Amino acid sequence: MAGGKATRMDSIVEKPLLHVGGKPMLKHVLEALHGSAYVDKVLTAVTRKTPQTKRMAGQLECEVVLTPGEGYVSDVRYVIKSRHLHDTLILSADLPFISTEIVNRAIRTYFSSKKPALSLMTPVETYAKFGSKPEYVFKVAGRNLVPVGINIVDGSRIDELELEEEVLVMESDELALNVNTPRDLELARRRN
Repeated sequence: MAGGKATRMDSIVEKPLLHVGGKPMLKHVLEALHGSAYVDKVLTAVTRKTPQTKRMAGQLECEVVLTPGEGYVSDVRYVIKSRHLHDTLILSADLPFISTEIVNRAIRTYFSSKKPALSLMTPVETYAKFGSKPEYVFKVAGRNLVPVGINIVDGSRIDELELEEEVLVMESDELALNVNTPRDLELARRRN
């Protein structure tokens, strides 16, 4: 998912193209996906708001899908339905520290759970280490958890209002460093 306007970033550079560790965040995400034996096809969802991201994604060995740009969930549905996808891993392009190992663990957990959806979350305490306050916090099994922008869904069930979901909790500083604000970008660049 690489089509958001990223209004909080206050940057002329599209968010997926901001550099962390000497390369665009989009490239970090695509490398993690291309490294996984479980991933057989990579699609990059863009909108009219991200023309440079569209161009770069096309150069980085993945199919580009131009979505209507009506919001994250709507765009996910659009990609899944227009491409008739089944088991679909959904990643945000603002995860510069994503790794193939994390991708593989999420996929293995999804299939072993036999549930139609998975969300990867990290404890809210992880964010406190960075002095960061997450936008969304969910109470799951008595723990305060934050979604990190990695989900898997059975695309054949994408129109159902509610799906039973497996929650994979990973206590990872790297996953907590998704880049949504200039401060997040600064923290990610310092960490690398």
